[in-house]
Amino acid sequence: MKRRKKNKMSTNQKIILAIFIVYLALNAAIGIIFSNRQNKKQHTSSEKKFFIGGRNMNGLLLAMTTMATYTSVSSFISGPGAAGLTYGYAQAWIATVQVPITFLVLGVLGNKLALVSRRTGAGESGAGAAVLAKKEGFDVFVSDMSSIKDKYKKLMDDHGIEWEEGHHTEEHILDADEIIKSPGIPKEAPMIKKCMERNIHIISEIEFAGRYTDSKMICITGSNGKTTTTSLIYHIFKNAGYDVGLAGNIGKSLALQVAEDPHAYYIIELSSFQLDNMYEFRANIAILLNITPDHLDRYDFCMQNYVDAKMRILQNQTSDDSFIYWNDDPVIKKELDKYDIKAVKCPFSELKEKGSIGYIEEGEYKIEYPTPFNMEQEDLSLTGKHNIYNSLAAGIASNIAGIKKEDIRKSLSDFPGVEHRLEKVATVGGVLYVNDSKATNVDACWYALESMRTPTILIIGGKDKGNDYNEIKDLVKKKCAGLVYLGADNKKLHDFFDGMGIPVADIHSMKDCVEACAKMAKPGYTVLLSPCCASFDLFKNMEDRGDQFKTFVRNM
Repeated sequence: MKRRKKNKMSTNQKIILAIFIVYLALNAAIGIIFSNRQNKKQHTSSEKKFFIGGRNMNGLLLAMTTMATYTSVSSFISGPGAAGLTYGYAQAWIATVQVPITFLVLGVLGNKLALVSRRTGAGESGAGAAVLAKKEGFDVFVSDMSSIKDKYKKLMDDHGIEWEEGHHTEEHILDADEIIKSPGIPKEAPMIKKCMERNIHIISEIEFAGRYTDSKMICITGSNGKTTTTSLIYHIFKNAGYDVGLAGNIGKSLALQVAEDPHAYYIIELSSFQLDNMYEFRANIAILLNITPDHLDRYDFCMQNYVDAKMRILQNQTSDDSFIYWNDDPVIKKELDKYDIKAVKCPFSELKEKGSIGYIEEGEYKIEYPTPFNMEQEDLSLTGKHNIYNSLAAGIASNIAGIKKEDIRKSLSDFPGVEHRLEKVATVGGVLYVNDSKATNVDACWYALESMRTPTILIIGGKDKGNDYNEIKDLVKKKCAGLVYLGADNKKLHDFFDGMGIPVADIHSMKDCVEACAKMAKPGYTVLLSPCCASFDLFKNMEDRGDQFKTFVRNM
């Protein structure tokens, strides 16, 4: 018997087959990349359910698309006849069965890899991010070097989230695809440095939450006035009947709200630390109040690094968005020329000037855009020069959002203010005690002193952040009848202020501080806690410092 001669492919056929194999490989790669990238894109919960289904079927859809091409190529290679038909059908079977199965497996594996998340820190933002991540199908592990509050433990336990406190389990964290980092943790922290060396993507809670909502974002940053302005905008929106949430540095975790209590609008206070780890997030209304030296210890004592962080609030804005900023800030003015700003610019100033759409003119508070609005300045609930800027920024943002004039006017006039921000605590023995614990930089203290109308005993000190006290030197000479240094190490304060001829006291606890102030102050004086510094040397945080001050004053 003669052996049948095997069909051999021609050189051209081999080339075509090789090209098609490459084509299939590219389809596979596209499938995996598409799957992983889309997992990180912004979409609603309902969209995600649909999209997971679409992503898991990605390989099948691609394979079906290629089936006709593959069959045609196979027929061309195999040629006519029964053998050719058999060969062609075999290739069609591979395209319709084997390839889809392969893509399905790859798609599932891609999802699994993309849905692994580890994070560092379990405070309000961290626990909220963990809940949202769990809801969205991520494999979540929470690690906090310090202790976790019981309420956050319960929250995570209720959602079946694995967590640890008091240490970091390196192998778990370094196995992550993505890290959601608490803003208080510096990039120099050993665990974060190791993650960066592994090229693990590090994001903020705000960045993560933004992927899973289409709500409108009104975002506020600046060196001073953030909390007051954020709170005032929230007050206006809430009183106007808007479906609104408060998030960022104040309020509840944005991620937790997106997961369990979604709103149509979010008013978000953003620090430079949060902005550092935000990449795709978009502010529909961005507000930049000012830029003065702050947190330079976190930015290699380089002002430009800090400025660059603040300017990140502009990223991803479109022509549909608005950018509100203080027109007279010299740093902002200088920086604007560096950016291709697509958003509608909405500058404001203390007095009417070219370009400003919000200002004070002849005792009237005025906004020109988008709807003309005015009210008497004396009707504003917030007083002091710094609060003019805060009120203008808040009014412009509310106006852009379409809130009615009468609602804006009412809320600007009845806003109660913010705790720990020029908060009148009590009058004891004819002496007014004011809590401005949120004044954690020199510029904030300047505004507080500028608003004082009586001889003032200033409480200053804490964890220095590279402060330059020359900014308040003249006001201290003019306004202060005494200085109380409240900190673990007050040497820098002694070196700068002791030569001014003003009575000073060196104190290391709030109880002793209040007692020292009471001895210095006379009836008609004001005792002002406006520390210029962070609180972490003697207190848990800024709130703890302010709360202790209020407690000891009220117990006098």
